[in-house]
Amino acid sequence: MPNERPPSLDPIAARRWAHLPWDGTNKAESVDSPWLHEEVARRMAERLPYIRLQPKAWAFWNPVRAGLNALALLQKTYPNAQGYLTADRQGEAEWVKAKTSPPWWKPQAWGRQRLQTGAIATNSMDMVWANMLLHQQASPQELLAEWHRVLAVDGFLMFSCLGPDTLKELRSVYAAQNWPMPAHEFTDMHDWGDMLVHAGFAEPVMDMEKISLTYVNSEKLVEDLRKLGRNFHVSRFAGLRGKNWYKNFQQALLSLAQKDSEGRLVLTFEVVYGHALKPQPRIKVDSQSRIGLDDMRQMLRNPQKKSNQV
Repeated sequence: MPNERPPSLDPIAARRWAHLPWDGTNKAESVDSPWLHEEVARRMAERLPYIRLQPKAWAFWNPVRAGLNALALLQKTYPNAQGYLTADRQGEAEWVKAKTSPPWWKPQAWGRQRLQTGAIATNSMDMVWANMLLHQQASPQELLAEWHRVLAVDGFLMFSCLGPDTLKELRSVYAAQNWPMPAHEFTDMHDWGDMLVHAGFAEPVMDMEKISLTYVNSEKLVEDLRKLGRNFHVSRFAGLRGKNWYKNFQQALLSLAQKDSEGRLVLTFEVVYGHALKPQPRIKVDSQSRIGLDDMRQMLRNPQKKSNQV
């Protein structure tokens, strides 16, 4: 069984950041979704036409960090489906609902399913959408179990996260300076596949691509990194760093970091995509067998049902 969480991740720091209070006016974080997260979500959405199942209900996890444009994409792709928003940060889902839902008296609101928030019932979703989330989870296997819980039989999970080669250029600079790493190690896609199976999912399909971003200066590079997340490495710098360290950091980037043919700084992001189904429950037959009430209901509701997926 692979590690319970991404290697070298500090679970206390990750959990604290994930649950920061949210009201849409946080000074420490932009209310706009990170550009890279929006781009990954757009690429993930390009895979939806290959899935035959048309969800009647879908759940969208952590919408601000996952991508508000992606939320609009799902609403456009499944206009008759009911969308649910759920978030780690208190108040985020309600804020997104208010921000993205047109007033009832506007024509674009007529005949459109209004987004819902709150607790999600067991076996109630046909799709779970989780973009750029798993790699920074303190307890990813608990989150996989929660996704499995809310999905109905033959429902499917779509997710993305960062892979091991992410920030390899920045890691190289930090190693050369004998600094603690700029980010924790990220989990390999094959380990995510194993964890999906362990959580009860079936037919996991894993894919990976590398995206290279270029920067004209170190200030823009740091600005992007701050939007993408935080450093949760267990051995990260224990305290604040001053102006002198930042000046040394900039010099190290300019002298040691990889650059393209035009002299721009390069950062690699390995993006892992995953897709998996929730299968019919399998009951182990013994001389005495116990079947959960929810599993029994699903088996009676969907006898010998075959998957609708490609």
